[in-house]
Amino acid sequence: MLHHLPAIQAGLRPDAVALWWQGEPTTYTQLNQRVEQLAARLAAVGGPGDRIGVLAWNCPQFIELIYACSASGRILVPLNVRLAPAEWLYQLDAAGVRLLFADGELLRALHAHPEFPPGFNSVDLQANYAHWLQNSPVAPLPALGAEDPAWILFTSDSTGRPKGAVLSHRSFFAGLESAALARPVAADDKFLYPFPLFHVAAHNVLLQHQHGAAVVLLRSFNAEETLRACRELGVTTMSLAPTMLAMLLEHPSFSPVDLAAVRTIGYGASAMPETLLRRLLAETGVGLCQSYGMTELSGSAAFLTVEDHRLAAADQPELLQSVGKPLARVELKLVDAAGNACASGEQGEILVRAPQCMQGYWQQPEATAAALADGWLHTGDIGRFDAQGYLYIVDRKKDMIISGGENVASREVEEAVRRHPAVRDCAVIGVPDPRWGERVCAVVVVAGEVSDADLTAHCKTLLAGYKTPRVWRRVDALPLNAAGKVDKPALRASAIDGVRLSALPC
Repeated sequence: MLHHLPAIQAGLRPDAVALWWQGEPTTYTQLNQRVEQLAARLAAVGGPGDRIGVLAWNCPQFIELIYACSASGRILVPLNVRLAPAEWLYQLDAAGVRLLFADGELLRALHAHPEFPPGFNSVDLQANYAHWLQNSPVAPLPALGAEDPAWILFTSDSTGRPKGAVLSHRSFFAGLESAALARPVAADDKFLYPFPLFHVAAHNVLLQHQHGAAVVLLRSFNAEETLRACRELGVTTMSLAPTMLAMLLEHPSFSPVDLAAVRTIGYGASAMPETLLRRLLAETGVGLCQSYGMTELSGSAAFLTVEDHRLAAADQPELLQSVGKPLARVELKLVDAAGNACASGEQGEILVRAPQCMQGYWQQPEATAAALADGWLHTGDIGRFDAQGYLYIVDRKKDMIISGGENVASREVEEAVRRHPAVRDCAVIGVPDPRWGERVCAVVVVAGEVSDADLTAHCKTLLAGYKTPRVWRRVDALPLNAAGKVDKPALRASAIDGVRLSALPC
């Protein structure tokens, strides 16, 4: 069970540091004591299987709740702090949350919503968490099984209401086992974690604790704080999105010495630009690795290793567009629209079969049946394998643009746009068009002066005419969702408002 992780380490390495928070250490013994105290009180809330919500930025209490919900037989429901109160209310209701722990500011915003139910049971993590711990009744801890649900984690579905993926203790541990094979953990590691704990990437925290390493927890990503932690604590490994890594290297105070102790940086969410890879390898000794996964997989299914990145820098730059090879304990295949297996080089939907797959979507049997048809998780991602067995993500099904009856993969266009020297970042979306159904729109972050016509001419040297963006929008930075990925629904909404201002003639 998940709560066994700090308990085991408290027995093996009682004085080892489990968590660094704002420069202060917490040992495994201290963490386990906090977990046991909280679990006894959660066990008095409802019964086994009841849902406990948490709406908070990263903090030690969040980690305590992860383990204490497990020990008490309750199901943790982490909520995305970047959502609106109406969205929080939907998820609280959909999951049937009995008790909510929340940051005070977020809880006040929730209370202010006119549809917030009076008398809802909640605990302010800043104002009364300590009092609640001291004064709440306690109850015995229940017996648990590996198939018992541990988390309900709502997916960021842009096509409708988010669905709650049910992740069991078994699926989490299977995900940890896969991750450890691809990215080994040493007991003396100090792992910096800047992603939100309400995201499935939090499995990286559990992975470190499984092996007795220390987690350096940030409230959220901040380049200056990350560099300071690397210098002062000797961070040895961390996870960042490529945009975060670029912010580190571009920070005014950055020096390669800051990353002297860092062995590896894992990334995901988007491809690693070749220029960024080459700079990192030239200036530091850091190794890069990329993972491909999703909420429904309790983590990752494929990995592009440190050695793969070195090959990419040497003479195989195309590998940077790959997400690597399937992990040893994961079955992965591609199928066409008729469900037939795809040959090497052919594009198809990515299907996964592994113990780490979710149990299903909370109280949505039809969506579960569709996602887990025939025992395979249907990811909704379109991919292809090359002759060496590397997996390439062509696009998300929902991000495929259809213009004049032709399919346009947004990722392919993004890669072409990024090759212009003035483009620092790019996201490609479809915007409505009365004649063609959709037009290809590129939202770009640029350095210096470059015209739409120049960008269009550049793309026409790399892409078919129907794939070349007809609409260009400029932004100072691309919006990111809680997972560190580009928030394409937000871009679609803003781009539609400005289509007539920047559209090029057909």
